[in-house]
Amino acid sequence: QVQLVESGGGLVQAGGSLRLSCAASGVSFSRYTMGWFRQAPGKEREFVAAITRSGGRWSGSRTYYTNSTKGRFTISGDNAKNTVYLQMNSLKPEDTAVYYCARSSSARARQQSDFSSWGPGTQVTVSS
Repeated sequence: QVQLVESGGGLVQAGGSLRLSCAASGVSFSRYTMGWFRQAPGKEREFVAAITRSGGRWSGSRTYYTNSTKGRFTISGDNAKNTVYLQMNSLKPEDTAVYYCARSSSARARQQSDFSSWGPGTQVTVSS
């Protein structure tokens, strides 16, 4: 059974940075996609970024971002671990949300319905 655990959330001022981590255990497929989603108060959960692992390595060329985070957020993976990161720079108050990592067996996963395993989430709060 796949288990995902996020860490690294917290309170930061606008313009600051945070790095979120997601450790995965119980993963048995060499090819899968890890994604980050977020849900702000009163809003639906939305896609943030995704990265696809293939051949036992995180493929740097297969990363995807939503328009609002492109250029500010970077998703990456640790090749020695089943861990993905979300480096968030130039944070804005509208980035405040609970951030979730999720796993999909599909290389083209982008929508919530594509992901079958989810972490409990980590709170990110950006003050103005």
